[in-house]
Amino acid sequence: MSQVLVVRPGSTALDEQERIKGCLDIPLSESGRQQVLRAIDEYADVELKMIYCAPCESAQATARMIAEKRQCKWKVCDFFRNIDHGLWQGRCIEEIRRQQPKLYKQIQDNPSSFSPPGGESLADAQQRVAKQVMKLQRKHANETIAIVIPEPLATLVATQLKSTQILDLWKSECDKGSWELIPT
Repeated sequence: MSQVLVVRPGSTALDEQERIKGCLDIPLSESGRQQVLRAIDEYADVELKMIYCAPCESAQATARMIAEKRQCKWKVCDFFRNIDHGLWQGRCIEEIRRQQPKLYKQIQDNPSSFSPPGGESLADAQQRVAKQVMKLQRKHANETIAIVIPEPLATLVATQLKSTQILDLWKSECDKGSWELIPT
C-alpha cells in the first residue's frame, strides 16, 4: 500500500505571531526546530522512500532534518511553493478578521473561492499541485514518501489525498511541525 506523510515545517517567527506567511521565505525559529525533532521521533516507525519539499527555507530545513535522521534522500520541488497571499502576507489573521469581517466570513463559508488581494486562489493552488501529487503517487506506488510543505498548501494536499474538503482555512494557516500519514 502507498502512503504519503504530509509534514508541515516547524514554526517560523511569523507563525508564532499568527501572521500570514504565504510564500514569504522565513527560516525556522528555535521552537520550530524543536517541533521538527519531536515530530521525527513520533513517526520514527514510518519507512520513507523519498522526501519532497517546498522551496521555502522552513520546508527545506525541515526536510533536511528528517533526511539526516532517517538517512533518506530529499528533493526541492518548485510546484510545492506555498500559496501567494498577496497583500495579506505578513499580516495578522486577527487583523484581517477585524478590518475585513465580510471577506473573512466569506472565506470561512467558501474557502475554495478564496483569493486575497493580489494573491493566488486556493482553487488555482490546488490545480497547480494536484497533478504533481498524482505523479508522485504513481512514481512511488507501494512506497511511503514524505511531502514537506507549509500551510495552507499542506491542508490542500492532505484534503486532496483524503478526498475531503477544507473546513476552516484560518486553522490551517500556521505551521507547527505537525504531520499526518495518509494511505493512498
